[in-house]
Amino acid sequence: MWSSSDATESVRAAFESSMPQAEIPPTERPIVVQSDATVLLETQSPWAAAARNALSAFAHLERSPEYIHTYRITPLSLWNAAAAGVTGEWIVRTLAALCRYPLPELVRTEIAEQIRRFGKTRLVLSRERVGFLRLEIADPRLGLELERAKEIAPFWHEREDDALLVPTFHRGAIKQALVQLGYPAEDLCGYATGEPLALSLREITCSGDGFRLRPYQVEAVDTFHLGGGPRGGAGVIVLPCGAGKTVIGLAVMARLQVSTLILATNTVAVHQWRDEILDKTGLDPHLIGEYTGAEKEIRPVTITTYQMLTHRGSRTEEFRHLELVRRSQWGLLIYDEVHLLPAPVFRVTSEIQVRRRLGLTATLVREDGREGDVFALIGPKRYDLPWRVLEERGYIAEATCCEIRLQLDEARQVEYALAEKSDKFRIAAENPRKIHIVEELISNNPDDSILVIGQYIDQLEHVAGDLGLPLITGKTRNSEREALYEAFRQGRQRVLVVSKVANFSIDLPDASLAIQISGTFGSRQEEAQRLGRILRPKARSARFYTVVSRDTTEQIFAAKRQLFLVEQGYRYRIVNWDER
Repeated sequence: MWSSSDATESVRAAFESSMPQAEIPPTERPIVVQSDATVLLETQSPWAAAARNALSAFAHLERSPEYIHTYRITPLSLWNAAAAGVTGEWIVRTLAALCRYPLPELVRTEIAEQIRRFGKTRLVLSRERVGFLRLEIADPRLGLELERAKEIAPFWHEREDDALLVPTFHRGAIKQALVQLGYPAEDLCGYATGEPLALSLREITCSGDGFRLRPYQVEAVDTFHLGGGPRGGAGVIVLPCGAGKTVIGLAVMARLQVSTLILATNTVAVHQWRDEILDKTGLDPHLIGEYTGAEKEIRPVTITTYQMLTHRGSRTEEFRHLELVRRSQWGLLIYDEVHLLPAPVFRVTSEIQVRRRLGLTATLVREDGREGDVFALIGPKRYDLPWRVLEERGYIAEATCCEIRLQLDEARQVEYALAEKSDKFRIAAENPRKIHIVEELISNNPDDSILVIGQYIDQLEHVAGDLGLPLITGKTRNSEREALYEAFRQGRQRVLVVSKVANFSIDLPDASLAIQISGTFGSRQEEAQRLGRILRPKARSARFYTVVSRDTTEQIFAAKRQLFLVEQGYRYRIVNWDER
């Protein structure tokens, strides 16, 4: 059974309410479950929506093209489900009701095993020893195994009856190690209250001021909070760019009413968070602090950057600003773009498990494969919705993607052929012929607000200089960046050339066309974020162009970059520029 206090009850209810009263005939069932734990969903089935609602609770969506969506049931997806209160029996029963063919025994066994593993270890407060937690292990044989495991040896102090005593400050580190061992701990230690802070959202008035949470935003907040019990209060919300993740963060703050530290990607994002707080809550401006290179204010709501926290004078110095995260007053930590967490912030986050933690992201994809660390240290995935579902409901813009391929000129082809392998990608990415495509796209789309995005500063400087366009890079002063962004928002500047500083947390709601001329190798995460720059809801559809050099390593990396968006249901139209 599902726990009645869990907000995941809404997923179960959505599934059961959309199912027919009678059993679905086997030939009409919408999914096929294979022995490798992949699940194929036939999107044209009348029961596809019900199946998608159910699968979102315990499987990871890998690909979602037109007719067949592919999900995968993984240990991490099952641990996420177990953390939300889903049982293995419900998963098996649901799959059996929807599966066209008999459920493979291997899959049935793996579901039971991984769900069972989540409950094998749990952390609770020690009643006898102040400053210690008890790692309780249900199976005595597993207890002997873990007691001897070198991965957790540094983090426990001594054995106490059927448990291992763990110093409180190792709460995160031992959870991280247990995930790596395949026995994730259920954390029932609860959270420190933090300093109280009265905060309320502005409700819509008769004059039209204020705003109203969208239904999925309400669901996300409820699911994160989970009634305030020991399981609730930590986890990750996954929604596409433009879906209002910042608003969800504010709603969580209003629900908890505690002092909050917000970690953002850059100073511009810090200022955007401040503006959103002032616009959508009644909080006094004097209660909001900025902790950046320009300001060092610590207030009941403090906003800082990952870069600030990981800054140090030399490689041998300590990260002195990490002490800000350790301060005792915070009742909530919000990690914007949580998939970007740098290693030092992972480290300090392992020390502050006593705080409630909310991660916000468009994708949990990490190129270093550390999604498990996000699960262990921030919390399980609490809520997500497919990009295309929100597009269909009108909450994000409809978007089309196009890859434009063009040849290197003859001289550059020779240079490319003779270059070292490590240099080939940049030679292809900086193809000078790309500037003509950029110029033509800008000229052919006079009614669009356009972003030209790239990786290499020299390339961007050439484009901006030749076409007479303003350029924003990491060297651009924050005041100048914000002035250019504001001019773009107001329509006084129609085209901006931007480096990777614009990949994250930049609110440019009118941007409708993006031209990507170079990127960070095969980064799926970056591809998704760049499309996200143009997904704010608007009257016109969004278009995303990627310009690549044909028959080069750049074309190969482009296919890898596109993988995440293809899995979300986006298609890339291919145009060979030289063959038009």
